[in-house]
Amino acid sequence: METKRHVIMLVDDNLTNLSIGKDMLKEHYDVFPIPSAEKLFAILGKVKPDLILLDVEMPGMDGYETIKKLKSDTETKDIPVIFLTAKSDTGSELEGLSLGAIDYVFKPFSPPLLIKRIENHLLLQSQQAELKDFNDNLQEMVRKRTEQVFDLQNAVLASVAELVEFRDDVTGGHIMRTQRYLKLLMEKILEKRVYWEETSTWNQEFLIPSAQLHDVGKIGISDTILNKPGKLTSEEFEIMKKHAEIGERAIEGIMKTTKEHDFLIHAKIFAGAHHEKWDGSGYPRGLKGEAIPLQGRIMAIADVYDALIALRPYKAPMSTEQANSIIMEGRGVHFDPVLVDLFGSLKDKFAEVAEKNRGGEA
Repeated sequence: METKRHVIMLVDDNLTNLSIGKDMLKEHYDVFPIPSAEKLFAILGKVKPDLILLDVEMPGMDGYETIKKLKSDTETKDIPVIFLTAKSDTGSELEGLSLGAIDYVFKPFSPPLLIKRIENHLLLQSQQAELKDFNDNLQEMVRKRTEQVFDLQNAVLASVAELVEFRDDVTGGHIMRTQRYLKLLMEKILEKRVYWEETSTWNQEFLIPSAQLHDVGKIGISDTILNKPGKLTSEEFEIMKKHAEIGERAIEGIMKTTKEHDFLIHAKIFAGAHHEKWDGSGYPRGLKGEAIPLQGRIMAIADVYDALIALRPYKAPMSTEQANSIIMEGRGVHFDPVLVDLFGSLKDKFAEVAEKNRGGEA
């Protein structure tokens, strides 16, 4: 099989130099002798060379102007350029190299030396192209693998969340709805750059799905309490409150068995902090104000809102207007006041999620 010959464009306004250069190189390369920069750009629209030999001193557009134009065009910026010049001063050479030339050859040049330099630069270009292809392929492999891991994580999260709701059958659709409320709040938080120093570092692809585990601790609560068709006694409620710590410990246990912590870190905080209250009267730790992790403060609004608008055996569902009022009244008491203000601008969108997804319908 015949090896493809490299294409070299030789640009020089001196026709004698063009003739000599072509004769010198034609045995090794396909040579295009070009008498001006203007004609070079006309030809580049039809043929892309592997390398350009460019004379510095030319009438009209000189070598420096030519390479500037080459490097400013995405179609030609990667073509290697070797300058040919009779000037041997350091300043001219430095200027050419700073503009993007890969080498300088001084006239009169040695044919074997010029050919060897061209050969070396073409080899380097080929190796760089191979390395780029390798890196592109590697990045694609990593992207696909990351996508597979992410899909698997989401599948596991969804399965565990479904298990929780299967046991706690009085709160059908709660996990899915709170996840959507959380997404609305996070979009508004990022839009307004609220708590930006913290939220800008969060990976949203992990944050939102991990919210599905906020009630995972309910797996450790007995069915008689979870599904009691009436209001819990104070003793039963104390047991129910333990689900926050149970969930936190369960996720902590998983974290000890894997290095993939990104989504588990958020899940642990959601599970352990979503029942804390801004005034310190919440559980399990009675944290107050900004001592409550931000994820827990965000989820608190989503969780309470959904509990208010949902049907329970011991209560009828509230209207979205009633739920809105309770959330707003909880500003600075139950909820982070900054987040409540953001909720105020999302009332209609929360109501839309609530109306579309009552009972868990998508």
